[in-house]
Amino acid sequence: MDAPGTETVSAEDFEQVRAQVREFVREVVVPREREIADTDAIPDDVREQAAAMGLFGYALPEEYGGLGLAITQDVELALEFGYTALSFRSLFGTNNGIAGQVLVGWGTDEQRKRWLEPMAEGRVIASFALTEPEAGSDPSGMRSTATWTDGGWVISGRKQYITNAPLADLLVTFAKVRGYSDDDDGRVAVFLVPTDSAGVTIGPKDHKMGQQGASTSDVMFDDVRVGADALVSGEVRAGFRAAMTVLARGRVHISALAMGLAQRALDESVAHSAQNRQGGIPTGERQLVQAMLAEQQSLVLAGTAMVRETARTYLDGSDRRLAPSATKLFCTEAAGKVADLAVQVHGGAGYMREMAVERIYRDVRLLRLYEGTSEIQKLIVGRELIRRENERNARA
Repeated sequence: MDAPGTETVSAEDFEQVRAQVREFVREVVVPREREIADTDAIPDDVREQAAAMGLFGYALPEEYGGLGLAITQDVELALEFGYTALSFRSLFGTNNGIAGQVLVGWGTDEQRKRWLEPMAEGRVIASFALTEPEAGSDPSGMRSTATWTDGGWVISGRKQYITNAPLADLLVTFAKVRGYSDDDDGRVAVFLVPTDSAGVTIGPKDHKMGQQGASTSDVMFDDVRVGADALVSGEVRAGFRAAMTVLARGRVHISALAMGLAQRALDESVAHSAQNRQGGIPTGERQLVQAMLAEQQSLVLAGTAMVRETARTYLDGSDRRLAPSATKLFCTEAAGKVADLAVQVHGGAGYMREMAVERIYRDVRLLRLYEGTSEIQKLIVGRELIRRENERNARA
């Protein structure tokens, strides 16, 4: 499940997919960004078109109806998705990413057969129920429990900020095990919980700073009973490993998403500075404005190159820990800087709600928080560097 991989979709076939996605994003979604923001929802016809294109399963295996794209191809699509409202990608991102990859890597044959095909078709939306009020980026601190009883599990607890929960059909749920065995009690395990299960309550939709159209909410589990077959992989100990692995993969994807959004902010900045005039002169002719554009371009080039290299090393298995965290740290922080500069380039107009850069400025802020905050990424990178050095010293 963690073995080095290869690209199974040819470069030629993938280029057709990428071109179709780029056209759809820029010709269909971008013109409707204001509608998405005003209604706080993705229009039904956009969702239907996305499903017809296979976007709900582009990273899921072909045998289950997906496109089977590798992480190196995933990031190329993420660069395209990032060019528009991030809530569009959020609609199908969990199916392909952190929720879907748990099933791909750790699900039993029966679990994959039941869930992956409808997920790939967009008939099922999955949520990744990990974060809690007192446990964010560190799953070991969670308080949700799964108690073994009468040949099944009873799940209780509360999850917070769960993406797509108001729309979800399936909750990929993490909880600490009780009453199973002395060796496994207290460990984090993963369970597949349909949202229509008795005892599941989806809280009110969150009202967020940005990313309007992306639905998040709390999820409450009040003695929710599921069968023994709800345990992902059939093994308790797979849970924590699954969480850490899929989050690392997700960090590569988020990094590319950040760079797609940064590219949009740069393009908006260049277009505005070339057309906007102050004192009869385009603002883009001012050297201080050019300096801001140059800084934006440098960050976009650096981050894009970094995420492509990190995707390559993730695919071949040579680095699935340090590089994903370092890349998410750099790319999300860089995208925030590019967005800030975009507002500055626009001047007072950049603070107006009708401007794309105003939305980008708010949307991009979340990228430094979810799937591991910037602070968590620093800890991971620092610890990994010291671990590797200690290993080298031990071998010397």
